Amino acid sequence: MAKWPVLRQLPGPDRRGLGAATRTAKNPRAARTVTADRVVKSVCPYCAVGCGQNVYVSNERVVHIEGDPDSPVSRGRLCPKGSASMQLTTGGAREYRVKYRRRFSTEFEDLDLDTAMDMIADRVIAARRNGWQPEHRRTLGFASLGGATLDNEENYLIKKLFTALGAIQIENQARI
Repeated sequence: MAKWPVLRQLPGPDRRGLGAATRTAKNPRAARTVTADRVVKSVCPYCAVGCGQNVYVSNERVVHIEGDPDSPVSRGRLCPKGSASMQLTTGGAREYRVKYRRRFSTEFEDLDLDTAMDMIADRVIAARRNGWQPEHRRTLGFASLGGATLDNEENYLIKKLFTALGAIQIENQARI
């Protein structure tokens, strides 16, 4: 048997590399895509392109993410960031707690979500109060720079929120 996967794939019945061609002596088990309970269609969260993704779920856990060949946008292809998007859901470096570093401190501490949200609200109110320009009915005390992982609906709501707070510096990375 040829060692290089493409040479195993091409002459056999598994040309797409979804079954037997994925097995090796070191890894004889079936591909994660075969053992998944279901496939969920999704969109890559990283940029404004909106590449289609197939998210494979087994026992209510994401086991694999790959490009969606049915997507008219990406036709099954993903960039390196999109290919690594599984790290968003199951990555070992993902934090599930609020981490906070006090001013002049070198250490992070865990905060409960209610405390963190109260701190953010207090700071937004103070920045708005300190930067308010009554003659223009606006504030330069804070700005918003959204990321490409937000969808259109989230960006719409953020724009509405910051406009209602009086901010005029509202931008999104997906538009830059």
